[in-house]
Amino acid sequence: MLFSKSFIPILKNNPSEAVIKSHQLMLRVGMIKQSSAGIYSWLPLGFKVLKKIEQIVREEQNRIGVQEILMPTIQSSEIWKESGRYEDYGEEMLRIKDRQNREMLYGPTNEELITDIFRTSIKSYKSLPQLLYHIQWKFRDELRPRFGIMRCREFFMKDAYSFDLLDDDAKFSYNKFFLSYLRTFKRLELSAIPMAADTGPIGGNLSHEFIILAKTGESKIYTDKRIFEVSSEKTQIDKKSLNDLREKYEKYYAVTDEKLNKNEFESNVPEEFRLSTKGIEVGHIFYFGDKYSKPMNASVDHQGKKEFVKMGSYGVGVSRLVGAIIEAKYDDKNEIMNWPISVSPYECAIIPLVNKNDNSNLEKAFNIYRYLSDKNIDVIVDDTEENFSSKIKKFNLIGIPFQIMIGKKSEGDLYEFNEAGKKIKNFSIEDIAKIIINKKKIN
Repeated sequence: MLFSKSFIPILKNNPSEAVIKSHQLMLRVGMIKQSSAGIYSWLPLGFKVLKKIEQIVREEQNRIGVQEILMPTIQSSEIWKESGRYEDYGEEMLRIKDRQNREMLYGPTNEELITDIFRTSIKSYKSLPQLLYHIQWKFRDELRPRFGIMRCREFFMKDAYSFDLLDDDAKFSYNKFFLSYLRTFKRLELSAIPMAADTGPIGGNLSHEFIILAKTGESKIYTDKRIFEVSSEKTQIDKKSLNDLREKYEKYYAVTDEKLNKNEFESNVPEEFRLSTKGIEVGHIFYFGDKYSKPMNASVDHQGKKEFVKMGSYGVGVSRLVGAIIEAKYDDKNEIMNWPISVSPYECAIIPLVNKNDNSNLEKAFNIYRYLSDKNIDVIVDDTEENFSSKIKKFNLIGIPFQIMIGKKSEGDLYEFNEAGKKIKNFSIEDIAKIIINKKKIN
């Protein structure tokens, strides 16, 4: 990709309407453009990051055996009335009518719809468990949309649902997602803490929020610092191993402000390990038993009896993760965005010194582009006439991890090469490719 032909509308300064750094950066480097309050168009740069995060989320869902489906954004009100949530959900639900005057809604979540799909398709306990997910746009009519994509009305989300016969089996499913989320956030280089949380309008009696630390977060959190030492590295997909993992985390006090008991916090956590700060919710899992299956008659035949299935739901804010990564990894002081290479908009930028009267640097850049592309490295060539320092600053801001400079300091087959924000060194193009490929393997 040539930078001159790419659609990357960069602004010179941070927009005045943006308060937090993710909103500022995404507008400034042309990742998004506001369409209306709380609703954004995703431009090429932002969309690339979004799709890469989506793929990591998808891979980790597939890894624990969840099957992908796709449900519509528009739902009938009838199934919501059946569950009892149509009136209870509140004004966040966008209610609409079609030309036949039928009441419809833009889905804020999918518990009702997935339950309807299940009850018309699965009749025997022998078909359980069923784990299903989709990645789709959602709409919640926020009273005060703010902070860009962090608190918007239309957002991109992965939501999954589990169906089991017994309570014990349902908690096994719950714990699978617990592990899957830890793995997902680790691949995104985020330290996410699973915290006991309120179930809210979803319902149920067991719930965990996955929170990353961030000064701009809307959640106030209270936790034991030792929770960061817990590792899921050796966890196996069996009931005991997964239950042990959850117990390791739950051994340490970790709650959002809605669940805070100050006396418990102070008595359970030695003062030197207490941490009270702000964080961003990036995932939320719920176990709610038969809350939806009973009123919607979602049951299976088991030993001659009708048994209502036990359900859970599991959400990850895919679009929110874009903002969360920025909040966690943007270097304000040096104006460098440190994207994990697994989700960076491009993996490498080739920066030739362009001279109108001499195309030799551009020709070298194109040759390197072809070589790296053949190695499955995602590359952009800056063919503009900006100076080196301006180009480097631009790519640091965008967050492209590796940069190759082609200019006066290039010696023979050696090129100036650096990882964003680090010391520039000279390497051959073969060694550069190896460095980038090894970095990708780690991620």
